[in-house]
This record gives sequence, structure tokens and C-alpha cells, in this order.
Amino acid sequence: MSKVNDDRRSIRTKKMIRLALSELIEEKGFNNISVTDITTRADINRGTFYLHYLDKYDLLEKIENEVIQELNQYVKDFSYEVSVDPPDIIGTITKPMPYMIKIFEYIKENSTFMKAILGSNGDPKFQIKIKDLIKENIFNKKLIKTFNRENMLVPEEFFISYVLSAHLGIIQYWLESGLKKSPQEMTLILSKMFFLGPFKASGLSSIKD
Repeated sequence: MSKVNDDRRSIRTKKMIRLALSELIEEKGFNNISVTDITTRADINRGTFYLHYLDKYDLLEKIENEVIQELNQYVKDFSYEVSVDPPDIIGTITKPMPYMIKIFEYIKENSTFMKAILGSNGDPKFQIKIKDLIKENIFNKKLIKTFNRENMLVPEEFFISYVLSAHLGIIQYWLESGLKKSPQEMTLILSKMFFLGPFKASGLSSIKD
């Protein structure tokens, strides 16, 4: 019973530390935060902090890795097959993809940390981790197999870079604007932007020669 209580206490303490870190990052930026700031905000002593983390850099690295691992698990649990056939694309932009809904739900549930770490005072390296996650689980495993390189109008690497930045930008804007859209709505928005392209998604007619 003592072990169970210790585990629960440890989980609760880590949640308080994570919340404190998130709030402080948004307020003053990670570089301006001290361990004392974190422990004071979390209402714990420094000894308790050092039971779990070496320093603030170790804390940030562990939290970021936990988030990436959890997001990766969502992708594995709700994987899907991408097809370039028109009927499948139409279905994708009208019916939310389960794995994408789960990702947006996760981001919403952890919005305090995600908004802070992806914001202007956050960690730029975490943005790279998010892009790598998207690239690994969508492009490297799925879409890359469907590319017809002979028909591409732009170099493949530039196309992938554009899409990764667009995905991240939509997530950041959703967080910054107060999560007004539901995870289901965000999934459809992202799907339309991706499969139809920004020009068609904007409602403009196709370009004529």
C-alpha cells in the first residue's frame, strides 16, 4: 500500500512541476526560469524536485520526450492507410480521421504545456521534434510511397518541408486562439488544407492557363 501511495504522490508531484514549468515558460521564457521558480510555483521543496530531475534542462527534456512518446502511441493505435484515389480523398476531407482526432484531443488535454512549449517563449527544439514525428509517421511510412516524383511540380523535400511547417502552424494557431474549434473540426480543417491545398481550400476557382 505504501508503494502505491508513493507512486501516486510521485505522479501528483510531477504533474504539479509540469504545470508550474508550463506557466513559467509562458510568463517569462525557459531561459529565465530557475529551479527555485519552479519549486515555489509548484509549492514543493528543492529536495523533492531533485528526487525526480537533475536540473531544469533534464526536466524539460523528460517532459518533451514523454509528450512525443505519447503522441507516437496515438499514431500507432490509430494508424490509417493513405490513398491517392479521389473517392478516398473525398472521404478523408468529409469524415475526421480517428488518429488525427486523438492527436488533437491529446493536444487539448495538455494545452497548458503545449501552448507554452510551442509558443514564442517555448523551446524551438520541440518544434523540430513535432515536425520529425509528423514526417516519420505520415510521410516516411505513408505518403512517401504514393508520390509520383515525375509528376511533382516542386522538389519533394520542399513540399515535405512546406507541409510540416503548415501542420505545426495550424496547431500553434489553434492553441493561441483559445482552442475554439473542436478536435473533430480541426481534423477536417487540416485534412482539407492538406489534400485540397491552400488555394482550393480557400474557395478560389482553379488557376487557368
